[in-house]
Amino acid sequence: MISYSDLDADKKAFIFELDDVLIPEKDYDLQVYYLFANFVEYLETFPPAQDVVDFAKKRYEIYGKEDMFKALQEAFAIPVKYEENLNLLFTNARLPLKLLLYKEVLELLQEITINRKELYILTSGNPVTQLNKITQTEWNGLEKYLKVYFVDEFEPKPSFTSLDFLLEENKLNKSDVTYIGKNSLDEQFAINAGVSYQAVLS
Repeated sequence: MISYSDLDADKKAFIFELDDVLIPEKDYDLQVYYLFANFVEYLETFPPAQDVVDFAKKRYEIYGKEDMFKALQEAFAIPVKYEENLNLLFTNARLPLKLLLYKEVLELLQEITINRKELYILTSGNPVTQLNKITQTEWNGLEKYLKVYFVDEFEPKPSFTSLDFLLEENKLNKSDVTYIGKNSLDEQFAINAGVSYQAVLS
């Protein structure tokens, strides 16, 4: 994970992706599967929720969440009508546990604020889902320094219309900011926008 010393101290602002940059995406997803498993067990009495959770966790480690409902349906004969419930849980789940920032990222954000730099989140994905994650994250008081924007309210990456909007609204020049992401798409997004890029894993 990067530290404050890895960043350009001359920048005015740092813009972060959310999933697997600030918080582990799987911490949200696996809690959704836990809630879903208990929901199905309550209504159908079968399959046992713990069996579904264990299956989802093992499969997630290999394949992620792609086609998860189909896999659960095939493994446990879960009625297809519950796919909509799973999709809804991803957007509005009330989680049993708060989402936690990566320890190193928490320290990084704290140093950024101490040094009076601006903090932004500019995140891809369903805006409702992403906001749900943000509101259920333990920010340790940092939330008052954050401004949040959603890429998909504009155009998906690598289009940079969302980043241009963020810069214009906050009176920032492209040379003022660094975008911090996790993968080649995030890097291309920053390159297309003409801003500096930093991978969260240095």
